[in-house]
Amino acid sequence: MGQCGITSSKTVLVFLNLIFWAAAGILCYIGAYVFITYDDYDHFFEDVYTLIPAVVIIAVGTLLFIIGLIGCCATIRESSCGLATFAAILLLVFVTECVVVVLGYIYRAKVEDEVNHSIQKVYNEYSGTNTDAPSRAIDYVQRQLHCCGIHNYSDWKNTHWFKESKNNSVPVSCCQPNISNCTGTLTRPADLYQEGCEALVVNKLKEIMMYVIWAALTFASIQMLGMLCACVVLCRRSHDPAYELLVTTNSYA
Repeated sequence: MGQCGITSSKTVLVFLNLIFWAAAGILCYIGAYVFITYDDYDHFFEDVYTLIPAVVIIAVGTLLFIIGLIGCCATIRESSCGLATFAAILLLVFVTECVVVVLGYIYRAKVEDEVNHSIQKVYNEYSGTNTDAPSRAIDYVQRQLHCCGIHNYSDWKNTHWFKESKNNSVPVSCCQPNISNCTGTLTRPADLYQEGCEALVVNKLKEIMMYVIWAALTFASIQMLGMLCACVVLCRRSHDPAYELLVTTNSYA
């Protein structure tokens, strides 16, 4: 009965190691996705520490690949030292992912204040040229999120670009895609996106941070199971003479 329990734990452990390799790829992908997406919105927040959870989750993904390799070798070779190392590293990664979850919630709460603080400045820096980074960022956000202005299209009236252009129009990135020959003129407000960008940018950034939080929680749960299985195999090996004899016999065979 004890041998069946050990075998089951080892089988689960090998299966979990395969999951760790898959998880490594998934976590690195999520971290890279956060980096790429935040790069499109980086003009709307000034706190670079917001990316810390993404950096940590990429590091965890890389470490998980190594963990899976160590776990597979230790399980196949029946190595107590390897399994103990495997369990210890899993514990370290588990703690790290708990930190990622906490940081994710902290920075998720700060996103709104960051965007509120910087969005007016970004809109005032708009020049309407593709060579200007703030202009590209605003045009990208307005097209992607289907929004116009900070709270609505009328916010453009308070920008330097609107006052200097003196053509009573907003950028064409405010135009709805199904409207032909839209020039952004305020005399035809129905052609423009009605919703402001501030709330949508905040929601988008919070949504991205939630991906990091849920990924960390999910794989932290899997790692708990991995630690449990490793501990079961180690404990049974040290307390079950029959299992020790079987391992020794197999080794000499």
